[in-house]
Amino acid sequence: MNQEEDPELAIIKARKMKQLKEKAAMTEKIKEGETKSNMAKIDDRGILLKYLYDRGDEVLQLAELQYPVQARVIVKRIVDLIKSGEIDSLISGGELLAIFRSVGLRIRVDTNIRIEDHGKFISFGEKLKEGI
Repeated sequence: MNQEEDPELAIIKARKMKQLKEKAAMTEKIKEGETKSNMAKIDDRGILLKYLYDRGDEVLQLAELQYPVQARVIVKRIVDLIKSGEIDSLISGGELLAIFRSVGLRIRVDTNIRIEDHGKFISFGEKLKEGI
């Protein structure tokens, strides 16, 4: 009886091993894909950062925090345009903000208006209160 079960057992074990190997290969493939996409995201972001000035990095960071998926897609598209040579000049923070707003993303940026008054910088709100 033992001899009859051994071939069946061997077939079952072989089938199970094959499934485990396929699962391990699939898991490895997924990990490689995630690593490549993370590397591409970092590379794209790094390339774009080299083209940003005048608070552009701050706008990019706010966009990534407020709209992570959409920001990643837009960054990839901008980098594609940079790589193809269609964009060859630097991008200011205001221009980047305009790009995000033109596609419908309302990036909230903290702004402070300060006025110099007798050698001191005060907020615009304080200046209005003084005038009243």
